[in-house]
Amino acid sequence: MSDSATLKKLVGGSFLIEQPTSNEIFTPEEFTEEQRMMADATTDFVDKEVWPNKQRFEKKDYEFTFEIMKKAGELGLLGVTVPEEYGGLGMKFTTSMLICDRISGATGSLSTAFGAHTGIGTLPILLYGTPAQKEKYLPKLATGEWFGAYCLTEPGAGSDANSGRTKAVLSEDGSHYKITGQKMWISNAGFAHVFIVFARIEDDKNITGFIVERGAEGMSFGEEEHKMGIHASSTRQVFFNEVAVPVENLLGERNGGFKIAMNSLNVGRIKLAAACLDANRRVITESVKYANERHQFQRPISSFGAIKAKLGEMATRAWVTESATYRAGKDIEDNIARLISEGHSHQEAELKGVEEYAIECAILKVHGSEASTHISDEGVQIFGGMGYSADATMESAYRDIRIARIYEGTNEINRMLIVGMLLRKAMKGELDLMSPAMAVGQELLAIPDFNTPDYSEVLSEEKDILANLKKAFLMVAGKAVEKFGMDLDEQQEILMAAADMVIEIYTAESAILRAEKLVSSGVDAQLQVDMASLYLNHAIEKLTSGAKEAIFSFADGDEQRMMLMGLKRFTKRNNPINPVALRRKIADKLIEENQYCF
Repeated sequence: MSDSATLKKLVGGSFLIEQPTSNEIFTPEEFTEEQRMMADATTDFVDKEVWPNKQRFEKKDYEFTFEIMKKAGELGLLGVTVPEEYGGLGMKFTTSMLICDRISGATGSLSTAFGAHTGIGTLPILLYGTPAQKEKYLPKLATGEWFGAYCLTEPGAGSDANSGRTKAVLSEDGSHYKITGQKMWISNAGFAHVFIVFARIEDDKNITGFIVERGAEGMSFGEEEHKMGIHASSTRQVFFNEVAVPVENLLGERNGGFKIAMNSLNVGRIKLAAACLDANRRVITESVKYANERHQFQRPISSFGAIKAKLGEMATRAWVTESATYRAGKDIEDNIARLISEGHSHQEAELKGVEEYAIECAILKVHGSEASTHISDEGVQIFGGMGYSADATMESAYRDIRIARIYEGTNEINRMLIVGMLLRKAMKGELDLMSPAMAVGQELLAIPDFNTPDYSEVLSEEKDILANLKKAFLMVAGKAVEKFGMDLDEQQEILMAAADMVIEIYTAESAILRAEKLVSSGVDAQLQVDMASLYLNHAIEKLTSGAKEAIFSFADGDEQRMMLMGLKRFTKRNNPINPVALRRKIADKLIEENQYCF
């Protein structure tokens, strides 16, 4: 992106009503040499220290996770986004995503420990802490001298985070708060030194954040949880029995804990998508290698169409996820830069810069976790019986990725958030969804244009289809709002169907614009064009399914017929592709290279 684009007012969710060009988005091909060197150094660290020791993680070697995290701290990987004045590297948002991407590839245990520490364990202090709190805690967190954890979830407070019952009572002399309560599913609890704890002061409407140090009297821990996956990620309950916390350790403002929690989760969501990327690459590479080595019926199984179909689809979903993740990450980074240029402090800019793209963060959390679930599942299938064996890499990858659809807010919650945040932006006047929705309504009443456009340029038809898919969403969402008004948030099935439409639009568009940008740069990007076109087919099918479910649920008679006709018009592809041929081409390249190569 140009400097002028960096300073442009950016609006999250605007992709639904705009037609961005490939020059307006960032692609992974544009990483700087410095960023690539950091990524390579992180990959080298994982290849030498982590990948050869995967079985130690599977055997619940929590001490080994601690050792690896210490080594990551010594390399500076834990303080990528922490300002230099506090002992970090002070690098930009996309660089932090790139490190998260590469360090998370070998095992979900390390990925969870790293994400919990650098994200929700450190960011609340960085973004909401006082100068004294930052000075005290950030240098130690940035170097791995200390580790962080985040205590939000309780037995009765999961998705409804603000319903937590942990209490904080101010002492009579006003010097400290006494915290009493129970927290569960706390990542890094076994070795963390600093805990971000949320509790309610008296009868406050919202929770409040506190910084609690390990060893405080009255603080105790449960045993390590036995989990389906992420075996060496330390996960314990944390108990507080009138734990005295100095008043200067209140984080942010009283009653402001819910905002801290939500903004921390926004970052966590997009970082989770990044954390899926190298795991995808490694699963695909291992699958290709096995398929090339494994012979049945006197030939490698990679030569069979059924296996090629899997490999082609796996690579496509991995590439699309990467495209969308770094597109959104750079938009956040540019928004932060714009806010700083307008006079906001770095702290304010970070907060507002990410918050603006909360919709995209939720999109990527859902899409990234579900794409990785598909990829790991197909990896197990390609390995066959060996895929089910704990001696192979696929079994742990399959188990580890399952948590990704649950933490940072379940995918169901995130789907409802996507649409809810869009509608709130519209009601506040921040995003004009109404005008284009009304225009779509008028278009439905008009006589269709039966002329076939000239699609001689690469991906020109795909871009036209994308524009129409946005109309399909506006048609469905506009009618749903008209039908239910403020009660729409009670129609969860409709919200989730509408969210699927939004997710597919954003991810398909990201892939198409990335492929177009590659072509315009003069490189041979035919396979990337094929992946973008192939994924659009998937997006059309899923969007159509979601739209029909919504339409059938609230429309009938002539209204239903008109909307179904509109949906058919908006999802039409004049020149159908051959998905079998495209998947085979993509797979053949993987098989030739014997690895994921995009």
